[in-house]
Amino acid sequence: MFTGIITDIGELVSFDKGHMRVRSSYDPATIDIGAAIAHDGCCLTVTDLEPMSTGGCIYGVDIGPETLDVTTLGSWAVGKRINLERALGLGAELGGHMMTGHVDGLGTLSERGPDGDAERFTIAIPRKLARFIAAKGCVALNGTSLTVNEVSDTSFGICLIPHTLQVTNWNELKAGDKINLEIDLLARYVARLNEMDQVD
Repeated sequence: MFTGIITDIGELVSFDKGHMRVRSSYDPATIDIGAAIAHDGCCLTVTDLEPMSTGGCIYGVDIGPETLDVTTLGSWAVGKRINLERALGLGAELGGHMMTGHVDGLGTLSERGPDGDAERFTIAIPRKLARFIAAKGCVALNGTSLTVNEVSDTSFGICLIPHTLQVTNWNELKAGDKINLEIDLLARYVARLNEMDQVD
């Protein structure tokens, strides 16, 4: 499980045949083989690890075909900066909202612009996902826990404060970019209960 609080920005150093290697400032002594790390919101398992003499590490993860199909990972190129989050530890502070690291679909950044000291983003989404998005509710975008400001049938708006823009890769996004989207866990189960009620 994750909370959507980004703890490092990694850099993609290689991507070949379903195996990706990422440079991170994480202490390699704290990462076990098999550990889960969210990459722009996509939970991936560490398969190999190389400490760096300058600090931090380079680690590898394997990526299956389905993950490439339903996330932005298939379009990543060497040098890409990646929002990273370690898996939630027992007793750790829950700063965002509960997330699984399972991407439900892709949104598209349709526009962005200043809003005082902050930045406002409008995200276009497929109608099949719009039913899970609610004003003042939570949504995970590229692994970041965010609050929805307003919502329509095919889009919704969010606002990012300067701190969030500084500690994530959001400031690099431009109109037309695809975004990994994970709907709120509670919304997922409420929708399923409603479906079952209608069957009965």
